[in-house]
Amino acid sequence: MNSNDLKIFEAAATLGSFTKAAEATFTVQSNVTARIKNLEEEFGAELFKRVSRKVVLTEAGYTLLQYAKKIGSLLDDAKSDIQSVDKIGGTIRIGCIETTMALKVPEIIKTFAELYPLVELEFHSAVLPTLIRDVIDYKLDAAFVAAPINIPGLEQLIVRDEQLVVIAAKDGDDLETILKQDPLKIVVFGQGCFFRARLETWLGSKGILRYKSTIVNSIEGIINFVEAGLGISILPAEVVNLYYQNRNIKTFPVSKELATMTTLLIYRNDDLPSKALNAFLNQYKS
Repeated sequence: MNSNDLKIFEAAATLGSFTKAAEATFTVQSNVTARIKNLEEEFGAELFKRVSRKVVLTEAGYTLLQYAKKIGSLLDDAKSDIQSVDKIGGTIRIGCIETTMALKVPEIIKTFAELYPLVELEFHSAVLPTLIRDVIDYKLDAAFVAAPINIPGLEQLIVRDEQLVVIAAKDGDDLETILKQDPLKIVVFGQGCFFRARLETWLGSKGILRYKSTIVNSIEGIINFVEAGLGISILPAEVVNLYYQNRNIKTFPVSKELATMTTLLIYRNDDLPSKALNAFLNQYKS
């Protein structure tokens, strides 16, 4: 077995097809079949079952997939650290929720780049469940997410606390009148978004269970829709005050127990994180 065998196995597991795995790894299907057979003989277990026209992992195959991802990540880190033995270099893949992408990423890049100019930062925004899954699956090295998080295998650092506010169109009704609308209209990100969950929790605390959701995929979209009077939403006060203070929107405070959002930096509890990732994490360790 070599690392290429595991790459072929991982491609087949991800794509559910030996043919597609061959295309993705620039080889032929017969070679994929042979490599998978060799792995099955080496581990003494069946790794795939054929279901209809697809292949799916067995329990043993799923276990090997987790190790294959970890081994691939370790090899990438080793290569980066060895090639930059006397300095810190390489690539760090960082995930973040939409507001972190808008508010903090430029500052993060500027500060870190000044200290470690040879490290390349890649940022990807997504909703909370996706970020958690991608960190666990080695697609991301770390991610900025909203607390609380309590998942085995993940470590976390507290980054900052932010205050949330409800936003509405400036020329619209007061909040008390708005909340009496039936159904109430809200503007939110898709399912899995922290801000959507917090807004729905806040409405539930007020006994409001009926509302009509308009779903958008960016902060700018939320601001535009709220400004047009198409519903209310919830965002960090700092985002609104820094970037949208001149827009036709107004803010309302949220009840104290729901007003604070704590941002965490999560990462895998690996034995050997890369030097670059260690340098990034050290910025947030007290």
